[in-house]
Amino acid sequence: MSTTLEPLESLAPTLSVRQVLMLERVLAGEPEVVAGASQLDRAVRWVHVAEAADVGVMLSGGEMVLTTGVLLAGDDDKQAEYIRSLHRAEAAAVVLGLGRAFPAPPDVMRRAAERCGLPMVVLHRPFPFAELTEEVQARLVRRKFAAVSMSEAVRTALTGLITAGAPLQRMLDEIAHHSGCPVVVTNLAHRVLATAGERSAVDDVLRDWERIARQAGGNEGDGWIRAELGGRGERWGQIMLCGYRGDAATGRLLADRAAEALVLHRMLGGTSAHTWEEQSAQSLLTDLVSGVVPARQLLPRARAAGLPVNRRTFVPLVVRDGDPAELDRVLRLLGLPGIVAELADGATAVLLSLARDQDATVLTANFAARLSRTVVAAADPRTAWDDVPTGMREARHVADAVASGALDLPAVVRLKDVHLRGLVRLLRDDPHVQSFAERELDGLLCGTGDDLLAVLRTYLATGRNKSRTAQLHHVSRPALYRRLEAIQGRLGVDLDDFEQAASVHIALLAHDAQQG
Repeated sequence: MSTTLEPLESLAPTLSVRQVLMLERVLAGEPEVVAGASQLDRAVRWVHVAEAADVGVMLSGGEMVLTTGVLLAGDDDKQAEYIRSLHRAEAAAVVLGLGRAFPAPPDVMRRAAERCGLPMVVLHRPFPFAELTEEVQARLVRRKFAAVSMSEAVRTALTGLITAGAPLQRMLDEIAHHSGCPVVVTNLAHRVLATAGERSAVDDVLRDWERIARQAGGNEGDGWIRAELGGRGERWGQIMLCGYRGDAATGRLLADRAAEALVLHRMLGGTSAHTWEEQSAQSLLTDLVSGVVPARQLLPRARAAGLPVNRRTFVPLVVRDGDPAELDRVLRLLGLPGIVAELADGATAVLLSLARDQDATVLTANFAARLSRTVVAAADPRTAWDDVPTGMREARHVADAVASGALDLPAVVRLKDVHLRGLVRLLRDDPHVQSFAERELDGLLCGTGDDLLAVLRTYLATGRNKSRTAQLHHVSRPALYRRLEAIQGRLGVDLDDFEQAASVHIALLAHDAQQG
């Protein structure tokens, strides 16, 4: 769902002094800025015609005051006080129409305005103030209405996505579409949870994220506009528009609408800030495993997510049947920097980031020892970030190779531990291997051979140890002998012959890999 809007730059609910001076009707009066030229980007909230010397008491801030100065002529003190009162009232600017009272710009008023930093403009040609007032007021009203319309359009678009069950990323894409700049969601520690916007622009932001995060409370006039995320008295994050090019007030309105929608999305979806952190880690590690995105492009995302990346040793792990929340708790308990994310098929990826002087082998073993009933597959440590994707795929391969339940595995399984099983796993999609497995196991692949297939798998995995096989299947040795005879009869092999047993074993590994 998307709503087409006017360019956001045109929706600012105010005009600047500079924009007012560029209006065609104003240009006809030949305006000249005689003081405060550096303040022409001040916002004009309203236009007020006033000749009273104490005009400041009538203002509330942001007004452009129009005057002929008829009550100020000939009195330097009144002229200076007039400018000071406008400054105290936080007027946007003062416009003086030259004429009988002041045929030329008065030095006293000009010097006072320069000292106060108040833009002072003189009109060299007679000009009906009513026309300027009408023009500016009409434009301000239209802009305010447009800003409100934009706000409602954004709210409607985001609410539609929420009711349709859209994921967080789709919500952020919509916000980035309306803002025209990168959008970043962080937790309270300024760690990036999610991003949206043009990929190259987002990467530029993340590349400099440490500095941006330190200055997160800086000047929103530079286009860095943020809104807090939270509810029920609890803050849990923020959304930031990064380098927003439109008016700050419009950007603030957009950021507020976005924050409201994200809080509602979290409440209705039953998610939490922690879940968003998991989604961020999952996206990063999935991209690392797939290799679709070059590792160098993922480095800013990893750094912004809080993972130490400078002069580190990276240890890629994949844990079978592990609970991501438990793995994250163990990392915190051991004080190991890393990120955790659930992958497909019951596997969870873990990427440790260790200091160069830490023993990666010992720390990986300590991590595995804290887990229960899980298989921890590890790749060799990597010292270069560009090598991390290869390491993640190696760990995933090792985890897949032992997924069928190989016996007597070490606490941390590495490539050297999966031996033939690992090679067969790599070749499982080869048509020749598939044909070989079906040919060798043909007698047991019918529906009635499942029990015998299980016995054969255990018998070969235990190194053809009959006692151990009988014990694991809870049968007597005579009963096991009868089953082994049935297996040999169906396959037409002699399992006491090493070569024939090896051939069947390889076929069984290939079959299990294909099924897995």
